[in-house]
Amino acid sequence: MPRLMLSDEFWSKLEKILLQEAIYNKRNLRLTVEGMLYRMRVGCPWRDLPKTFGCWNSIYKRFNAWSLNSK
Repeated sequence: MPRLMLSDEFWSKLEKILLQEAIYNKRNLRLTVEGMLYRMRVGCPWRDLPKTFGCWNSIYKRFNAWSLNSK
């Protein structure tokens, strides 16, 4: 597993915020968020996300859906 950006303490706080915003709590929610953060940090294309974060296309679609809902 790649080095994660969020500590367990920070993740537990962020998870509560996400769930209050009606984000569906899928089993891999943390890895999805970590994948988004990883991409923002390194600036790689979505397709180049490490496979340990999950399917790049699923992460991309969720990112787009959340982005559209925030407007």
